[in-house]
Amino acid sequence: MELIHRNLAIGIHDALQETFFEKNKYADKVIERLLKAHKKWGSQDRAVVSEIFYNIIRWKKRLEYYMGEGVKPDNIYKLIIAYLLWSKTNYKKFEEFDGIKIADILTKLKKNTVPTKAIEHSIPEWLAETLEKELGPGWEKEMHALNEQAPTVLRANSLKTTPKELISDLSDEGVVAYTVRNYPDAVQLEEKKNVFLTTAFKEGLFEVQDASSQKIGYFLDVKEGQRVVDACAGAGGKTLHLAALMGNKGQIVALDIFEWKLAELKRRAKRAGAHNIETRMITDNKVIKRLHDKVDRLLIDAPCSGLGVLKRNPDSKWKIDQDFIDRIKKEQQQILQDYSKMLKVGGKMVYATCSILPSENNLQVEEFLKNNTGFKFIKEDKVMPSQGYDGFYMALIERVS
Repeated sequence: MELIHRNLAIGIHDALQETFFEKNKYADKVIERLLKAHKKWGSQDRAVVSEIFYNIIRWKKRLEYYMGEGVKPDNIYKLIIAYLLWSKTNYKKFEEFDGIKIADILTKLKKNTVPTKAIEHSIPEWLAETLEKELGPGWEKEMHALNEQAPTVLRANSLKTTPKELISDLSDEGVVAYTVRNYPDAVQLEEKKNVFLTTAFKEGLFEVQDASSQKIGYFLDVKEGQRVVDACAGAGGKTLHLAALMGNKGQIVALDIFEWKLAELKRRAKRAGAHNIETRMITDNKVIKRLHDKVDRLLIDAPCSGLGVLKRNPDSKWKIDQDFIDRIKKEQQQILQDYSKMLKVGGKMVYATCSILPSENNLQVEEFLKNNTGFKFIKEDKVMPSQGYDGFYMALIERVS
């Protein structure tokens, strides 16, 4: 890995500035736009830009320590230099790096120690405290895993193909992939590739979906012909998996509060050949009330802190705070209370989050069951980031009266 082209350094600078200092700008969308705007960059250049951009976001707090100051709009090149020196990345001395004193950075790097755990793992101090309080001594192992790059995992669309056939089709297009043990539909890439350019993608043979996330569809225990609601469907990764597991038989009602997400879901469903999905935007409580007592299966993939998916969204740790987590916990409980009424007696629901905090997970389920005696707990599953994929929690609950 080396940074020897000036226009790449400028691109990284501008993308970091946008991510850190502009409102509602998320790293994945920022980098997507940057790469689209520079069509002449080769695949090697794109890989360099993406890796350095994401690693700097990931290690921001640690790099600020080496810099001796916090990141500001006017010192991003210093942040980039701190990263290049720390990661021992070969680079050219572009004019943008003029005047940056690297001696102080090198002095700190030579010491090879950092003063706090929060700096070591590059997270805000409040988050280090929260993780330690909720996870105990194991929190550092999880944080270590969350600072690694996420693997690219695909879900073979069983409406159109099998994992083995998909691997063969991808291989024909120069993409090397393999199956994943204990994940029936998962196919993992040997190395990062832009799979959206493949014919296999355009033909709807797969979706990009982390292995942990693929567990949820199976956990909900859907059957052909059932009426299923995905209550926080978003752009529909899990909705599409449910459609495949149901063999396109029965009905899936995909709900969300954002119209643009449901529009994206419709596009994806068409490509995947999933015909049993109906989208409904939640404009008011009536949308939920119309479904009361009518649903066989309910998926509540609740809004959460997202702390289980920092591997792929490292910028979110700089965008949330303890107040946000406290607010989201109230919202989770409210959603459980309101949406669970859609289930028929004998129906089952999964409450899931991509958080690793017990206060967003099993404690929410315990609170709900304490206040709703018509429901009973069946089982739960918890996937921690140190197991190799995203951190996820899921609980299966049955309505008994």
